[in-house]
Amino acid sequence: MHETAGVTADEMRAFAAREREGSTDGDGRALLAVHPDRAPASALAPLLRRAGKPGFVVTDMADVDQFVPCGIELPDAPLYLVTGVDRGDRMANWSPEEALPALAEEGRTPLLLPEGLHWVLQQPEALERNRCFMTIGSRLRKANGALDARTPAVWISNGTGRDGRERRDAPKVGWCWWGNRHTWLGFASATGRG
Repeated sequence: MHETAGVTADEMRAFAAREREGSTDGDGRALLAVHPDRAPASALAPLLRRAGKPGFVVTDMADVDQFVPCGIELPDAPLYLVTGVDRGDRMANWSPEEALPALAEEGRTPLLLPEGLHWVLQQPEALERNRCFMTIGSRLRKANGALDARTPAVWISNGTGRDGRERRDAPKVGWCWWGNRHTWLGFASATGRG
């Protein structure tokens, strides 16, 4: 990961140690993220592992790296921390359209797709069958300025359709429609970035 971020392994370890020592949240579960400009989703997804199988991006999301932060300011640094990460299980069966204002009311911001992938890389238990999550902080802006109706999500493949049987139980980056609900997808969010 340090090579992808363009920093040395020692620099990455030092950043993590310094931030852990200075942590004010006390739980030590802040998420170390690499800026999406340095570690895009297409580079992170294959690093995921579940049941011995690598993660993948669905074939109809070749533009995955064009999903960028929408309304979220990121630190101007190669490495940063994401705090107060939550999978958003309480919002399962909500649409992204319904979840976004509810998260804002709670003082939370949705995770970006790369942040969600970093989360699963660092804490694989964050991804459970029937308890997966959308990352609606990443959106694709079309040439006309409108937002694409797809929203990225991370879940576990059932090995059906174009995924292929060999990918059953593998971590999967896919998408859902902005207005659709899914009983097994929450909305991953955070309380801070820095």
